[in-house]
Amino acid sequence: MTRVLGTAAKVDLRNLLFNLGVQALREQGWTVERAAGLGKSSVRRISKAGEKPLLVSIRTTQDTAIAFPREKDDKSWVTLSDVDYVLAVSVDDAYNPRFAQAHMIPGKEMRDRFDRAYAARRKAGHSIPLGRGVWVSLYTPDSNETPTHVGGGAGLAHAPIKRVPLDSPGLDRTPHWQPANGGSPGLPNSPVIETGGQESGISISEAKRLLGIHLGIDPSQIKITVEA
Repeated sequence: MTRVLGTAAKVDLRNLLFNLGVQALREQGWTVERAAGLGKSSVRRISKAGEKPLLVSIRTTQDTAIAFPREKDDKSWVTLSDVDYVLAVSVDDAYNPRFAQAHMIPGKEMRDRFDRAYAARRKAGHSIPLGRGVWVSLYTPDSNETPTHVGGGAGLAHAPIKRVPLDSPGLDRTPHWQPANGGSPGLPNSPVIETGGQESGISISEAKRLLGIHLGIDPSQIKITVEA
């Protein structure tokens, strides 16, 4: 299951990482726009003058691994099969993070890594329900000796296009799903569920529905843990 921890710090860091990815693309000379019609909030259309527009999926991680789920027909990957690049934005260390760093990885290469990771885990007898994310490490070297290491190391193979200390002043923590022109956001400003006090917040079922849209998975696969 996708486990969503309702802590403001994690939400804040996720926003920071996503916005850093957008900034990194712009610093590389790309115009970054929402990919209208795809319904996937992580996907952006990027373009440069005189070049064909490309689709990129911006994936953030606080544990140095990224995930994509299989489609229900088990023939392709949700989102990953549709994009030209994956921009993986990660902390440098899962336990003692000091830096945020963005890696630009060709979609074809990432699909190969995930295909091999999926095949290796299935061969080893791992249970991977369709629609559930398959996690691949960015910094654990690719190795056929351990099924969970197969496909890893994309962050080692592709040097960061941007790397900044997490304590740098002025980092943008605005929720990336917040509409720019006053429209309805795809998600509330934070997935934290409020209980009691003056704020009624939203129901657990509604939060799961919205998160399912945001993550591209079935709401029944989402587990929400509310922490005081």
